[in-house]
Amino acid sequence: MQQIDPTYERSFGGLIAGIDEAGRGPWAGPVVAAAVVFYTSDIPQGVHDSKKLSSARRAEIYDAILKNANVGVGVATVEEIDKLNILQATFLAMQRAYSLLGITPDVALIDGNKCPQLNCTTKAVIGGDARCPSIAAASIIAKVTRDRIMTELSYEYPQYGWERNAGYGTALHQNALKNFGITPYHRRSYKPIQLFLEAAKLST
Repeated sequence: MQQIDPTYERSFGGLIAGIDEAGRGPWAGPVVAAAVVFYTSDIPQGVHDSKKLSSARRAEIYDAILKNANVGVGVATVEEIDKLNILQATFLAMQRAYSLLGITPDVALIDGNKCPQLNCTTKAVIGGDARCPSIAAASIIAKVTRDRIMTELSYEYPQYGWERNAGYGTALHQNALKNFGITPYHRRSYKPIQLFLEAAKLST
């Protein structure tokens, strides 16, 4: 896979942070965001959009990023997602990740078309995880972190297959909802979960 060209990212000048999230779409579990600032211009080989990498390759690059960058990771809980909505919970996770960087960048590049409020210049970059190495690195950190969280939660609720589906609405996950109901980690504000709750009420 071709390395992401850092020219666009570096055109902003100064110290650049990349910020991305993992877990906006799943029916269960938290949303996780990461912020990454590389120490030098040397970017670990293989940094790319996390969705284009195998889980094993993501884990390898995750370790390389931690050795070559300032990294902050932020989490917004299921309760916060249900209270705030997923966009605002994602912004909250991004703000928490940013606050844990340990340094203040000149510019924060955010994957997507909207930015959270931060105490530096922000720029939304659509498709940023395929355009900016720092955002791509943040996508890897967020994805690996969240997958590990969901694997931990799967030990408590093994029926839902979260170690494989990360909380997305797969057939296995849907069947488990029908057979075992929802857990404290399901997002009750999400329409599919609301429908399962309504169906459960009708069947009683």
